[in-house]
Amino acid sequence: MVAKKVANTYTHATGRRKSSVARVRIVAGKGKITINKVDIDQYFGLATLKLIVRQPLVLTNTVDKYDIFVTVNGGGLGGQAGAIRHGIARALVKENEEFKQVLKSAGLLTRDPRMKERKKYGLHKARRAVQFSKR
Repeated sequence: MVAKKVANTYTHATGRRKSSVARVRIVAGKGKITINKVDIDQYFGLATLKLIVRQPLVLTNTVDKYDIFVTVNGGGLGGQAGAIRHGIARALVKENEEFKQVLKSAGLLTRDPRMKERKKYGLHKARRAVQFSKR
């Protein structure tokens, strides 16, 4: 007896923002978003962060068509939301090439390259020097 393998087809992509990395999988479903095995409403407290995450889905009118599973780590909540948005946009383009023009014109396929500058020796932070003392 041969066991049949049920193919649960999904599309995956990686999104990045600051020091956050998000691995995104989208599956045909009803619009449920799960981040690190927790619902989006419990993971993100602020409504603006939820809005950022759902932005690619709203632009492509696919809010209720895909279930999204995300594993994200690094950075703060704002950077994580940006990384998830980037990953969802890239996964949607893999799923349907017609979404590329809409998402690219909205700037969602471009990785935001701004990162924290490294600390230099002799300074408090990247550019913050010791307070000057005249006497």
